[in-house]
Amino acid sequence: MENLNTYAEAIAELESIVARIQDESCEIDTLKSLTSRAMELLKFCKGKLFETDESLKKLLEELDETKQA
Repeated sequence: MENLNTYAEAIAELESIVARIQDESCEIDTLKSLTSRAMELLKFCKGKLFETDESLKKLLEELDETKQA
């Protein structure tokens, strides 16, 4: 996957891809490559969201443990 560092960068690229796909002048060959790239970006975003969710769960568990102690 191309140099993606942040969720925001991936979302921005996805928005750009959606705009290009919605353009009536988008050719079928371009559509295929854009769709493939969009799938890569979606997987990246899903991974980032999962990582963040897991981190937040751990932090909340630690907070609960601190309250109970």
